[in-house]
Amino acid sequence: MDRTKISRPVGLLAELTYRCPLHCPYCSNPLNLASYTNELTLDEWVRVFSEARDLGVLQLHLSGGEPLQRRDIRELVAQARALGLYTNLITSALPLTPAMAEQLKQAGLDHVQISFQAAEPHTADALAGTPSFQKKKAIARTVKELGFPLTLNVVLHRRNIDQIEAILELAEELSADRLELANTQYYGWALRNRAALLPTREQLHRAETVVRAARERLAENLQIIYVIPDYYSHYPKPCTGGWASQQLVVAPNGDVLPCSAAAQIPSLPIENVRQHQLTWIWEESVMFNSFRGVDWMPEPCRNCSRQGIDFGGCRCQAFQLTGDAAATDPVCHLSPQHALIEDAVRLANEENVIEPELVYRSRKLTSAVSYARGDEVNI
Repeated sequence: MDRTKISRPVGLLAELTYRCPLHCPYCSNPLNLASYTNELTLDEWVRVFSEARDLGVLQLHLSGGEPLQRRDIRELVAQARALGLYTNLITSALPLTPAMAEQLKQAGLDHVQISFQAAEPHTADALAGTPSFQKKKAIARTVKELGFPLTLNVVLHRRNIDQIEAILELAEELSADRLELANTQYYGWALRNRAALLPTREQLHRAETVVRAARERLAENLQIIYVIPDYYSHYPKPCTGGWASQQLVVAPNGDVLPCSAAAQIPSLPIENVRQHQLTWIWEESVMFNSFRGVDWMPEPCRNCSRQGIDFGGCRCQAFQLTGDAAATDPVCHLSPQHALIEDAVRLANEENVIEPELVYRSRKLTSAVSYARGDEVNI
């Protein structure tokens, strides 16, 4: 590919650690969490931030796991601010105290995004695998009192989408500036739990009706982002605006990826910031160049009028469902393997379907599942 045509990334998702106090069964972190314990040091992360800025990055999203599990989080924020990067903290909020929030404000943090699992305590705590709902509400109020812009993020699925009205009310109650209603994307832990999480058509129809009305009513006060589940779409979602075109991800151990799920594709060699600079990885690596542009596309994508709109769909989803990362995303109705999606949707909409138990993002699976059932356990 002509390197002069390679765009520059706008955003860097820095996954500072995969340690997390929550056990969400739709987590986007890898299934092999133990492979990422050799985390980058403070100095290594600061070098990454500097190289990202030189590459063109403007927005730094500090994520995980739970980024606040890093004891040097204040220093990381301060160094990013000194480099002129806009910083967004993506957090479960459980470790966030008012004192820590004040320190992060002084360090230059620009924005806070807090995840909520549902709109009421029992469901939210069960999905998180630990009591968390009331703490999240309390710290969200503190965040607003400190003057931070606040985003609430709620991953929607079969177990919570019927609370959509209450979720919107929660966002109003907490004076959120932005609400992300993101239907689950099925890879990683979410794919493992797909049969328990995929909503029905009726649930989606009700939710979309509620969201449309709320957008009209709250247009001046709350920005509502609603991401539809692509299993119910005619065409697939674009792969982060096109593979390796707008953003990059750095994992806790320094692995560099076009998106959080790309490490699962075994045919793509993963480069690491401990061996190469970000610019080289972005411009020269096999991983980042494999699916740029359209030359790699098979039929029916190669001659499709939408090739520059959805870019053949999600490469990670294509691999997980078909075993071939270069295949047309089966979500597309034109895909030769679209029946894989049709079968999953049909099962989700069967009457009297028996929902399997959730597999939680945790080594304490027995405790987490027991908590979800309402048993008294110590997690």
